[in-house]
Amino acid sequence: MQKIINVLAISSFVISLSVVGGGVYLYTQKDAIIDGVKSKVMKSVMPSIGGGITNAIPDSTGPAIPGIPKL
Repeated sequence: MQKIINVLAISSFVISLSVVGGGVYLYTQKDAIIDGVKSKVMKSVMPSIGGGITNAIPDSTGPAIPGIPKL
């Protein structure tokens, strides 16, 4: 009976240690993970957008529209 309790205690310790280790790994690597996901999303979205989005942004804007009250 004692052997079974010892095995359960050791397995519980191993599981707890792996959960804490995984959390530490994710916390330390979160910026790299986010950047990797962002780059994959941008690579998948850019072909559908094309190069037209940079041409759609104006270099300057026009004058203010009269008659709109300031908040």
